[in-house]
Amino acid sequence: MFISLLIPGPRNPKGNLDIYMQPLIEELLLLWEVGVKTYDIARKQNFTMNIAVIWTISDFSAHDMLSGWMTAARLACPYCMENTKSFRLKHGNKYCWFDCHRQFLLTGHKFHRNKSAFFKNKEDYSPPTLRLSGDEIWNHVSLLPKASDHQGKVVGYGDVHNWSRRSILWDLPY
Repeated sequence: MFISLLIPGPRNPKGNLDIYMQPLIEELLLLWEVGVKTYDIARKQNFTMNIAVIWTISDFSAHDMLSGWMTAARLACPYCMENTKSFRLKHGNKYCWFDCHRQFLLTGHKFHRNKSAFFKNKEDYSPPTLRLSGDEIWNHVSLLPKASDHQGKVVGYGDVHNWSRRSILWDLPY
């Protein structure tokens, strides 16, 4: 079963996506807790099916609208987070992450030792940053305001983290 959310009117809801998603989250909570009667053709009997969001598919800008992790500026990478190796370009003063992700390649990959194809002109054998567990991420976001309660920047935003709010998806119990 696939659920698609189409937002009428505004072209880019940014931080307000959670407001648009409130009815969907309420329905998902009901379908998780109560379920819906469904017919199993193989067994020829009814059963109660419970519904859960397993994953979302989105581009990078939609990722920040769904997760609350802003994908802009120095800390944009949701994998590296505060351990980013991003840098500012000399001309244009924009942040760049081009040379920051060789660490995620398999050990021994030829790009680790490739100095000519990368901006910083050096080899990179650093290990990948550790992936946070769901509980560790929850510890980061549990005290953040929701979009509906949001008033200005969150303490530490842009310096030690890029969390702008707690996503409404955290209201789901699974």
